[in-house]
Amino acid sequence: MPHSSAHDSSSPSVLANIPFSLLELAPMRLGASVGETLRSSLQYAKVADQLGFNRFWFAEHHNMPGIASAATSVLIGYVAENTNNIRVGAGGIMLPNHPPLVVAEQFGTLESLYPGRIDLGLGRAPGSDQITSRALNRDPQRAEQFPEEVSELQALLGEYDGHRPIRAIPGENSHVPIWLLGSSLFSAQLAAERGLPYVFAGHFAPRFLFQAIEIYRKNFKPSKVLDKPYVMLGLPLIAADTDEEALFLSTSSKQRVLALIRGQALWLKPPVESMDGLCSPQEEAYVNDFLGLSVMGGPTTIKHRLEMIVSELGVDEFIFTNDLYDQQKREHALKILMDIKG
Repeated sequence: MPHSSAHDSSSPSVLANIPFSLLELAPMRLGASVGETLRSSLQYAKVADQLGFNRFWFAEHHNMPGIASAATSVLIGYVAENTNNIRVGAGGIMLPNHPPLVVAEQFGTLESLYPGRIDLGLGRAPGSDQITSRALNRDPQRAEQFPEEVSELQALLGEYDGHRPIRAIPGENSHVPIWLLGSSLFSAQLAAERGLPYVFAGHFAPRFLFQAIEIYRKNFKPSKVLDKPYVMLGLPLIAADTDEEALFLSTSSKQRVLALIRGQALWLKPPVESMDGLCSPQEEAYVNDFLGLSVMGGPTTIKHRLEMIVSELGVDEFIFTNDLYDQQKREHALKILMDIKG
């Protein structure tokens, strides 16, 4: 159940012991090339590494002009090679798109090259539309096999039992940490049953937040990898020096969500003074709902908002999307986040 705890403003921040992580979609600015975008993502990851962020995960998306994170495992290697301490992983690999053996080999290879720094988050959605999904796996029923394929992947990344005819080489005995990601209740239930860490995708689907976390905690069964529930919450971040500037910068994300619901390319566009006149009241309501868990404002506002979420939900870790148009402001937002941890 959601629980609350009193917080005395004179005491150390409850955020001090909560890891901060980043979810990256490699957002493409209008007019930028893929190469420029990915180099900017690397620079962003380097800043996060230097500031002490815990993880840097790429999300798998396909057939989305404006989003350059389709080849997720390739990007993980690129960032891991060029950073020092930050954990790098997938948030997530959309398992219906890939044979578990291929995923095990890819992440076993990454873990062999960057030991102790690789995470494997798994999602059940295709990360694309139905036509693209068919182009990737040609089997519309694959999502129904998600629990079995998670088990298969766990076995391939675990110790060899002496009998399995198919082995992941590399991958076997790498024990790459597996996380389950979700925006509905299905993955929360499965993560609880398997004793796996759980990530709720609040950065785009806030609707089932309380219910999913409650189901996960209530039904959690200890496992070899986890003795108690571990919840990471995805949140959209718009951090700036003032609340007013953050509101202005947020219009880039809002324009992109608007493009998403209209089926348009998802280029990251410069911020605008106002969204008035750019969308209908119905579209505005959808955009606001999509970004309903946004943590937006100056340092004081953001700190208060995050402390309230911790107090209300008791989350163990935050993972933020931070899709600002200006690269310097994007990197500055990371410094603001780390400064408020106290």
